[in-house]
Amino acid sequence: MTLPVQAPLLDVCGLRVSFSVPAGTVIGVADVSLQLKAGETLGIVGESGSGKSVTTFAMMGLLAQNGHVAAGDVRFDGRDILHDKRALRAVRGREVAFIFQNPRAALNPILSVGEQIRHALRASRTPPRSRKEGRDRAIELLEMVRINKAAERYDAYPHQLSGGMCQRVLIAMAFAAEPRLLIADEPTTGLDVTTQRVIMDILRDLAARRRLATILITHDLGLAAEACERLLVMSGGRIVEQGPTAHVLASPKVDYTRRLIAATPHGKVSLLDLLPPAERIAFASVDEVSIQADDRPHLRVEGLGKSFAGTRRHGLLGGIGRLFARARPDETADDAFWAVNDVSFAVARGEALGIVGESGSGKTTTSRMIARLLDPGRGEITFDDREIGRLPARQFAHSTDRRRIQVVFQDPAGSLNPRFTSYEAIRDPLRRCGGGLGGPEEERILQAAERAGLDHGLLDRYPHQLSGGQQARVGIARALVVDPEILILDEPTSALDVSVQAVVLNQLAALRKTLGLTLIFVSHDLEVVRLLCDRVVVMRHGRIVESGPTAQVFERPAHEYTRELLAAIPRLGQAEALPSATSQAS
Repeated sequence: MTLPVQAPLLDVCGLRVSFSVPAGTVIGVADVSLQLKAGETLGIVGESGSGKSVTTFAMMGLLAQNGHVAAGDVRFDGRDILHDKRALRAVRGREVAFIFQNPRAALNPILSVGEQIRHALRASRTPPRSRKEGRDRAIELLEMVRINKAAERYDAYPHQLSGGMCQRVLIAMAFAAEPRLLIADEPTTGLDVTTQRVIMDILRDLAARRRLATILITHDLGLAAEACERLLVMSGGRIVEQGPTAHVLASPKVDYTRRLIAATPHGKVSLLDLLPPAERIAFASVDEVSIQADDRPHLRVEGLGKSFAGTRRHGLLGGIGRLFARARPDETADDAFWAVNDVSFAVARGEALGIVGESGSGKTTTSRMIARLLDPGRGEITFDDREIGRLPARQFAHSTDRRRIQVVFQDPAGSLNPRFTSYEAIRDPLRRCGGGLGGPEEERILQAAERAGLDHGLLDRYPHQLSGGQQARVGIARALVVDPEILILDEPTSALDVSVQAVVLNQLAALRKTLGLTLIFVSHDLEVVRLLCDRVVVMRHGRIVESGPTAQVFERPAHEYTRELLAAIPRLGQAEALPSATSQAS
């Protein structure tokens, strides 16, 4: 007996998308065809600009105003949703749901998360018949995505939740309509490994229970390896390779896929191994500076603590007040929350220290206090044998030590002034320092750009005219232009493609070798920390639970929480199944 062939739930044929720009027409997607069956999970991977997101946006009629579907056919359950706008409206938001990349940007900041889920329920196939029923169903959805104290979180606003919780709220909103197809666009970007694991477990569990078809767009090949049955690799708006995930990752047929795999931190490869062979020579030939041995630490923190006072205001006005109010330290308030509590460690001159932990562990608050962007509630910060923690942050900004401790922020686009060109952004710290560094200003700016690997031809461009990797380099150059001694990096590569990440990480390692910089690297990406850092500090609930040499902590973790973090790292697969750097070079 021959079993009937299952018809695809989604059928895309010959999709072609173009964008109108001042210079003419740019092809965003060229002749993309794919099929997806009910209950199947398809991963779409590729670098920024490869056409991953544009493909799904075009399918659902979500292109920007300058975007145009030039050709192709998109059918959902046999219905033409590309040319029939009525059919598309009937499907979008009901049978097809989207989880967007940036959860905070996707949520309305002035509505509670419960209200936003209720709005999603109204658009479902079975809308609630009363406000109470809507609230009860919204709380059920929050519980379904494993949010503790769901009834209390119903009245919370997005800014009161962590990034992981905001992502779970988006998932709850997506499932409110009981969709048949879920499109998740980079759903775990910027999340720590344990939160990432929870989010993916939720998606897998719900997909299995509801026979949900899923498209997962990601630049994380390890995540795709664990979550997807089939993999589709895109480059330049085209599909360059596709097939069963295990087969594509173990035996890639095209050089582009091999480069993506080789650039993904895995196993015990070195930073140089992540680069294409042609780019390794420049970094391998970097001369190291001689760092003077010194028993005194370059920077020491002792008993560092920071608390934030809570507020008991509720409702819309309370939410707006919390949104615009400045958090203040309050060690005596009953509802004070200790973000950092009794943290102590030291960093040697020229050392690279990694600070890791899940969202809310206190790692970013710790780094902002060290950078003197935030005043500590208690404890000491000693820099070159001088206590700098007692000087208020506003005064420290005008001190001679300001230039010696610089920060590269997590979101390069968000930390750059949209009205400044790259040149002006790099020059800004020089103007704030008030001179005294020596050398012509333009020469210092060009040198900083060169050190950061930023092409001089990009200096007249604004942030929106740069790629993510180029924006990251501007942020690094801006920090380097004042000749710092300590560089604090807060998740500088979290949103970058693996190939761009590899170049930026090697650039940082080269800067450390040539300038003798002390690096404090805050990250949720444990594989990156393993590659870049000499020692690592593991934080949880505002405290240090483990610290030591990176190799020792990773290979023989002493604390159960550290073991949980390491176990949650997405893996590409068996090391022997991956193409080695040697085979790629040949």
